[in-house]
Amino acid sequence: MADSSTETLLETPLASLHRELGGRMVPFAGYMMPVQYPAGILTEHLHTRAAAALFDVSHMGQAELVGEGAAAALERVTPADVQILKPGRQKYGLLTTDDGGILDDFMVANLGDRLFLVVNASRKHVDLPRIESALPAGVTLKPLPDRALIALQGPQAVASIATLAPGIAELAFMGVGSFNIAGVAALVSRSGYTGEDGVEISVPAEQAEGFARALLALPGVQPAGLGARDSLRLEAGLCLYGNDIDETTSAVEAALTWTIGKRRRTEWNFPGAERVREELANGAKRLRVGIKPDGRQPARGHTPIHAPGGAVIGEITSGGFGPSLGGPMAMGYVAREYAADGTALELMVRGKALPAVVAPTPFIPHRYAR
Repeated sequence: MADSSTETLLETPLASLHRELGGRMVPFAGYMMPVQYPAGILTEHLHTRAAAALFDVSHMGQAELVGEGAAAALERVTPADVQILKPGRQKYGLLTTDDGGILDDFMVANLGDRLFLVVNASRKHVDLPRIESALPAGVTLKPLPDRALIALQGPQAVASIATLAPGIAELAFMGVGSFNIAGVAALVSRSGYTGEDGVEISVPAEQAEGFARALLALPGVQPAGLGARDSLRLEAGLCLYGNDIDETTSAVEAALTWTIGKRRRTEWNFPGAERVREELANGAKRLRVGIKPDGRQPARGHTPIHAPGGAVIGEITSGGFGPSLGGPMAMGYVAREYAADGTALELMVRGKALPAVVAPTPFIPHRYAR
């Protein structure tokens, strides 16, 4: 979460709608965003798992990369294999620093004549200049600040929106397509940040409020805020930039080596390749793991992790209560020798040692369309 105390807070095109719906607005990544609505975080979370929820993610950075060789150009700043991405497909990737840290995580889609990028709100001021600085002549980065981004997530999400645009139901997981929905030209990807099936929809900002109202009028669709989005993604074992990954963590430490393309592991020509190659060969000194505290008390970010009765071996990066899990959950980094599932840990919560165990993630199984 960005510190917004000294900056002018921005609003998304849906700000008036959030207030009308009773959204409690809080600063997040330089924007005023709804953390919850009157139903509350618990209800919003469980509704997403049971039906369909609408999330405003218009604070995210959207951009297009245009020109011959755009995919190869993007590979100058990421270990992802972008050139293998077929038209109508999207993938998750990392932007890496020269010393192997993670500058950001992002999504990239191949729209045939261009690439479509989505980066984190708190990092777009870093990401876009970094990408632009690596581009050769003939490849252009075009930010899209005049577009909104809306996520519809949950087991009923696709069936609901397909009543307005039937072709959306034909999209495979991480598939992307252009659709006319309620009179709005929309770019739709079958993806999300909840562990559920669903879609993320890019629309013109000036049409976003009417579009969101049309989605909220569909049976079973309710609004959800940042609070539910965070508990949903943590149950799904998904990283939050600035908490679980940052410029100090590598893809190997963060258990995100699956984002490094097979071809890229033979070329080693991406930023930070030397560190990543060494850690793949010899192991990282610390690893991101899932953690289940005993009992009902959650352990929040920055909680120290100890070996039982012993020294500090790591730190919690994200933690809270899992409404669907029915108990506390966390992610964090521990020394490699303590990273195996089932390893006993102690979490220092308010000066008391709370027993915990390393647990596999996701805490709740993913239900993506396959």
